[in-house]
Amino acid sequence: MSHISDTTPEAPRYTVVLKPRLADAEGRPDHGNPLRTVPVTATGEEGASGYPRYAGEGVQADIDPRTRTVEAVTVDGEELPVGWVAEVADE
Repeated sequence: MSHISDTTPEAPRYTVVLKPRLADAEGRPDHGNPLRTVPVTATGEEGASGYPRYAGEGVQADIDPRTRTVEAVTVDGEELPVGWVAEVADE
């Protein structure tokens, strides 16, 4: 069952930013500078997470269009390395 309502339009493309998850001097999470920025386009498929699937340049991401949150992602067929995060870039 899809998490997307019939009234929520899917964006045809996003830019996914892959970053290391670091900590600042006080130990709070601080996402570092982008290591890779990838434009992804809607595939028309639903991912395993139930959200629309987007793909491009070796990245496949399930993205919640309402919150612009990356719900699942693979890079070159592999999960993200430990300590990395995937975010949708601000437009």
